[in-house]
Amino acid sequence: MKNELKVYNSLHRKKEIFKPLHEGHVGMYVCGPTVYSDVHLGNCRTFVSFDIIYRYLKYLGYKVRYVRNITDVGHLENEEGSGEDKIAKRARLEQLEPMEIVQKYSNGFHDMMRIFNVEKPSIEPRATGHILEQIEMVQEIMDNGFAYERNGSVYFDTLKYAKDKGVYGELSGRKIDDLIAESRDNLKNQGEKNHPADFAIWMKASPEHILRWNSPWSVGFPGWHLECSVMSTKYLGENFDIHGGGNDLKFPHHENEIAQSCCNNSTDEFANYWIHNGFVTIGKEKMSKSLGNIVTISSAVKKYSGQVVRFALLSAHYSQPLDWNDKLLEDCQ
Repeated sequence: MKNELKVYNSLHRKKEIFKPLHEGHVGMYVCGPTVYSDVHLGNCRTFVSFDIIYRYLKYLGYKVRYVRNITDVGHLENEEGSGEDKIAKRARLEQLEPMEIVQKYSNGFHDMMRIFNVEKPSIEPRATGHILEQIEMVQEIMDNGFAYERNGSVYFDTLKYAKDKGVYGELSGRKIDDLIAESRDNLKNQGEKNHPADFAIWMKASPEHILRWNSPWSVGFPGWHLECSVMSTKYLGENFDIHGGGNDLKFPHHENEIAQSCCNNSTDEFANYWIHNGFVTIGKEKMSKSLGNIVTISSAVKKYSGQVVRFALLSAHYSQPLDWNDKLLEDCQ
């Protein structure tokens, strides 16, 4: 390799010398879009940032297998795993089939990646293409004693994992003692779950739920966190080099990915380096659809080229917040 590379590892909160598992080869997984609407600039910062990381690793001489998924089922409206499936909801609102929604917004996402000159990943798997593998992983986690079935849904036993492994919360900084304390007051309100921190890895589908598959436990669908564990390990192995995504995914998504993967993997390992990019902000407030302060890509590229907007997205260190404003674009122009 041409240079010694150091990366900031979110897992250990410090810079570390990058040493891949297999000399000359890098396996990298980045959480891709949930294709229920058009991507905005906040979303695109992730993919432009990891495009630079991908290119730089190749520049250093590594052979890189870059896996970036498409989430097309199981991502519910609320992060704690409740509400309607985002894709099913959009399908209902637009009066289309769910897979029409997936295709429509996947096409739009790929159009945006071309505008920003983002290289294609090595593999771009879809969650719905890996349902059988997800059912197999749920069963393996249950067989290992870290999940339980209730009324057709399967929940990950977070407290058992934390007590047996002692590492839950390492990535996000969540303290398991706080989760245990919460259970004394909140357990009675948690319905089927043993503990508030437990999360569904398989969900029984309600009668009106469109996206559904047969499983040993119920007709249902996989949990959002489980999908990435399955797709990353299928294409990169149980232990691989880099896992990336936005800062907002540290908890619960990435924390839960680590937990369920380590309960399934024979090595008790998952990704060695965790890399997270910072938010795009408007007036120092995170750009998000829920806040209604998003900047659409079409509006951004009306006045400036895709390359100018790309340069603007890269004008701050990838891990730091980037405040979006006209002056930034003018300077980049």
